[in-house]
Amino acid sequence: MNGGPAIAPPWDILLIGGASGIGKSRVAAQLAEESAAFVVEFDDVVGAVRAVTTAEGHPGLHRFDGLDVSRLSPAVVLDLQIATAEALDPALLGVVRNRLTVDVPAVIEGDYLTPAAAALAVREGAAAGREVRAVFLHEGDPHRIAANYACREPDSGDQSERAEVSASYSHWLARQAALHALPVVDARPWGTLTPRIRQALRGGPPV
Repeated sequence: MNGGPAIAPPWDILLIGGASGIGKSRVAAQLAEESAAFVVEFDDVVGAVRAVTTAEGHPGLHRFDGLDVSRLSPAVVLDLQIATAEALDPALLGVVRNRLTVDVPAVIEGDYLTPAAAALAVREGAAAGREVRAVFLHEGDPHRIAANYACREPDSGDQSERAEVSASYSHWLARQAALHALPVVDARPWGTLTPRIRQALRGGPPV
């Protein structure tokens, strides 16, 4: 902890979406720390939901079951990624609705947050008299994402195809966020990411 006083955030719940390997977890932790907010890693929710469902009962949540992703084209993996994210929309809304019953602010971050679900969460928050905000981080360069993977997972070998999928997914998320009038913030440069997110949430010009 930095030991400084917490800053009261202009939101009750902040959703941070974006593709894998672009820094969501790190910036979510920073924003949560400065705001004394609770962090929800949506990947944990995804794991729990998949553990208590089956492919027969919820096929949309188990599209990757039994697949050797390395044998699939990046385009096919991207389609599966998008379909899985959309199937998880009800789970995200369930988390948001639960957090709306709590007075402690929360940051919810993850790869599987879709702009459509985020926009609905914003509207539901407003209807409940609470401030739900959403921002999507964007990194469209697969080489940069591959370098991030190499730093984070140095023993995993070449992950260029995974990075290609992540970059394509990032472009899809950015387009969908624009359709839903949600802010999109470039993940780089990292040193200014946190203030740029704050600025985007205030509706101001990029900094």
